[in-house]
Amino acid sequence: MRRTARVMTALAVVALALGPALAEARPGGSSSSGSRGSRTYSAPPSTQTAPGGAQQMQRTQQAPATATNPAASAARPAAPAAQGSFFSRNPLMAGLMGGLLGAGLFGLLSGSGLFGGMAGFASFIGLLLQVALIAGLVFLVMRLVRGRRPAVAGGPDAYARDMNGAGDGRRPMNPGMNSGAMGMGAMGGAAAVASRPIQVAPQDFETFGQTLVDVNAAWSRQDLEALRRLSTPEMTNYFAQDLSDLRARGWTNTTSDVRLEAGDLSEAWEENGQHFATVAMRFSLIDVTRAADGTVVEGHPTNRSTATELWTFVRFPGEAWRLSAIQQTT
Repeated sequence: MRRTARVMTALAVVALALGPALAEARPGGSSSSGSRGSRTYSAPPSTQTAPGGAQQMQRTQQAPATATNPAASAARPAAPAAQGSFFSRNPLMAGLMGGLLGAGLFGLLSGSGLFGGMAGFASFIGLLLQVALIAGLVFLVMRLVRGRRPAVAGGPDAYARDMNGAGDGRRPMNPGMNSGAMGMGAMGGAAAVASRPIQVAPQDFETFGQTLVDVNAAWSRQDLEALRRLSTPEMTNYFAQDLSDLRARGWTNTTSDVRLEAGDLSEAWEENGQHFATVAMRFSLIDVTRAADGTVVEGHPTNRSTATELWTFVRFPGEAWRLSAIQQTT
């Protein structure tokens, strides 16, 4: 009985550590996803509806600005340098602690205690030496592999020319990057994306509010065709991925009675022949997640919940607006 309890406890700890949190399974969930053209990594201006601004994108297909694109880099605030933990800065210690954790879990699951699988203090010291040796070898191999980087003939200047597609005529780095959206011009990326503010008409705001309702309805039906008509291919892929994750757990999320409580414009602009508009929306809805047997996993079937998000829409002139990004507020 005690062994079963230990096994269940260990599995619960692993599930909590590795399993993604559910936390609001409605469209967009609790993450920020999508693209806003050249402003993907720029925080949208705060509004009365969303005075705290928006979170940075956690899922996006927009390539970040690079060192060869100073204008685009200046368009967004510099992220603080990742300090990391002691173990992330010391691979040897990380490997050592990884071995100890593995041994401890093995002992716990086998019913011998956290370190009961080691026969005495001498075995414990021996294990430490073995793990340290293996971690040291792995660390040395990684250093050797990282150190073998091809040099570019001609020094740093030639490398910079190759990054911009000049020099010996080779293809530029990151060939999938949209050079127009990244603000790279004929002068080595010094020119920013040409954009200008645009006016958003009252009927556009009506479209944004209706899209909020339609996206939630299509999400609840798991209607990817409808989501494809309402959003960009990138956002449709995120919706499909989130729905697939829910199905893998045996869960279903439905939202209903969506009401737009307040909303205002954050910014609207034109770039590369496309119109963009980011709007802050505070809305309420019935948001329920159920298991396969109908048990409520999250939310309430009658109590309303409220959320505030920034939605970005995109279109070519004369075409319909489509959802291109959802950002959570800070």
